[in-house]
Amino acid sequence: MAVTWTSGYSTEEAVPFVEWGELEGPQIRSAAGTLTFSRAHMCDSPARTVGWRDPGFIHTSFLKDLWPNLLYTYKLGHRLYNGSYIWSQSYTFRASPYPGQDSLQRVVIFGDMGKAEADGSNEYNNYQPGSLNTTYQLIKDLKNIDIVFHIGDLSYANGYLSQWDQFTAQVEPIASTVPYMVGSGNHERDWPGTGSFYANMDSGGECGVLAETMFYVPAENRQKFWYKTDFGMFRFCIADTEHDWRPGTEQYKFIEHCLSTADREKQPWLIFLAHRVLGYSSGEFYGIEGTFEEPMGRDGLQELWQKHKVDIALYGHVHNYERTCPIYQSTCVREAAHHYTGPFEATTHVVVGGGGSSLAKFAPLRTRWSYYQDYDFGFVKLTAFNQSTLLLEYKKSRDGLVYDYFTITRDYRDILDCAVDSCSRTSMSS
Repeated sequence: MAVTWTSGYSTEEAVPFVEWGELEGPQIRSAAGTLTFSRAHMCDSPARTVGWRDPGFIHTSFLKDLWPNLLYTYKLGHRLYNGSYIWSQSYTFRASPYPGQDSLQRVVIFGDMGKAEADGSNEYNNYQPGSLNTTYQLIKDLKNIDIVFHIGDLSYANGYLSQWDQFTAQVEPIASTVPYMVGSGNHERDWPGTGSFYANMDSGGECGVLAETMFYVPAENRQKFWYKTDFGMFRFCIADTEHDWRPGTEQYKFIEHCLSTADREKQPWLIFLAHRVLGYSSGEFYGIEGTFEEPMGRDGLQELWQKHKVDIALYGHVHNYERTCPIYQSTCVREAAHHYTGPFEATTHVVVGGGGSSLAKFAPLRTRWSYYQDYDFGFVKLTAFNQSTLLLEYKKSRDGLVYDYFTITRDYRDILDCAVDSCSRTSMSS
């Protein structure tokens, strides 16, 4: 488990560490590394000028050799060089299940949340009205959540760095108790001439520095924010849509490797996550372009999803909720339903970008593959009951109730069956 926090103490003033151990058991101490960044690390205004705020120091400690599913307690500490100590409050978390472990596992996924003022006071460029409702619903149900994925557009600070503190304070009750995994979005990364795939100015000059420094993810290079993570019966492949993902690129090779190395006998649930919609969306701005996806989005990836039998692909960026039929090459391989049984046939694509930022309209044209649409704030919850039953629920942030759902029920041997283009093509001569 990676534990990250901020303080005003440099390593020249104090030694940072985490004191932790089994609940009611002996405690040990693990050292923390310290990072920071300066105004010079920002790419441009406003992050470098009127939006600049000194971030203090960002500490990360790795708690290793955890017993699966065991409850742990921890607190953050700084030992000052005069011998005195500074302590945080105590927190608890449950260690993750062992990869492949057959047990109840519950995952929350959403994108595009941001932050807001609980007292209703005004703030600069406040356009994330649903963020508090989403946050409150997750906190309310935290005992029934094991891990959270926030797939891009995290704080919407957009170069006004103090708003990152506001966002992290808002999510602390969640992130201090369950793993809070993030993806990279346009409002974290994009800036002209900085290596991002898009040359827009959505990051406000941050160009990824804040997200990449403040949130640890198990990527080989955190400037390339793609990574895989195993959680019990799940394999998650998280793409970075702000870097090129097309065939032949470094990221494409990562995605192919992540999908192809999943052990579907022990981890039957293969999930693809990305910020921008690399699959299917009826968002109005995609409809105007005539693509119903991120341009160049699924051209090469849909072959990988089908070949490696990705169960569900989830995206943010479009601020609404939408679910497709099991779809391949723009065609419903199977009619959309609330219950799917038997062999895999195609990936179901889900847009879950209604975490809190201002909502996005749907295109007036209703495609055949678009099964359920909702113009509201909400999030998705995946529940793996065992290695043969998975439930997806779409919940609204306003009340936490379920408004759409489907289940997948199958045997491991169903994964071995061939679907359209999922097995090598053969002929009598071969």
